[in-house]
Amino acid sequence: MKLKVYRAGPARDLSFRVSPTSREISSVGHYDIFDLAVAPGATVLSLLFEARDRYDDSLAFRYSCRGAVCGSCAMLINRVPRLACRTQVETLLRRRDMTGENGDCTAAHPMGCTEGLSPFSPAIEDGEPWSAAEEVLVEPLPHLPVLKDLVVDMTTFYEFLRAVQPVLRPAEGAPDREYRMEPAAVRELEQYTNCILCGACFGACPVCGENSDYLGPAALAQLYRFHIDPREARDGSRLVLADKPDGWWACRFYANCRAVCPKGVPPNLAIGRARQELKPRDPRPLPAGEGRGEGGGTVGPNTEGEADAEN
Repeated sequence: MKLKVYRAGPARDLSFRVSPTSREISSVGHYDIFDLAVAPGATVLSLLFEARDRYDDSLAFRYSCRGAVCGSCAMLINRVPRLACRTQVETLLRRRDMTGENGDCTAAHPMGCTEGLSPFSPAIEDGEPWSAAEEVLVEPLPHLPVLKDLVVDMTTFYEFLRAVQPVLRPAEGAPDREYRMEPAAVRELEQYTNCILCGACFGACPVCGENSDYLGPAALAQLYRFHIDPREARDGSRLVLADKPDGWWACRFYANCRAVCPKGVPPNLAIGRARQELKPRDPRPLPAGEGRGEGGGTVGPNTEGEADAEN
């Protein structure tokens, strides 16, 4: 199996160290191809470790828990944002039905084998082709600056998170002991508290690639999480934090965010429900061809996303 990895900066000649590796240079950085054996249960993260330890110790990537808890290892794997620590290599190689002739993903899908996702701008604009039947393509998350290889600068992501003030603001007259919460309220909260802030939804969102000021799915989901918390002061101030063109109203309900979330968090539902609560509001035009439907629409209370939020 070949692991094809994006590397930032110009290629270095490592032929004296790496015999089973070839290098392909693109206009933005280059790609290293490592020939690696795939053991049963191997993950993309374990292969990155093997490539780094055996061939090139300068290969940079983030990791921590190796258990899909910390969210550090989110990256673009076969053009889909995923956690490297939980992505099984054998599963990727079995998905040959999504490839074109000769296994070339670019021939079948201009944006790669994105598994039904709406097109989003990749981190590497060239659209590097790869053979999905034989190779695993690994690139940095889209929509964030690349610091080195697979490591992206998460500063903007965390700035948007801080902007929604993700801390509990309890109502006055808090109980002397613990808060009591109904099981249904706990279940609703858990949909959003499961977020591990990996940034996969941010990388998969087409709007994040088009609008650098958009708060993004993760921040908006966290905002809604505190809005619905029964312990929170019910003064309506939460939703107002994102009641602006680059907040709730920028979402076009592609639903990529929910599709790629490793924890099943549904930011699209949170955004739709928040917009329902912010009625009445004058709908604003949505560019033709954007979002789920072709043709014009509105970014107001009657869009398809809000209707979905009711279900």
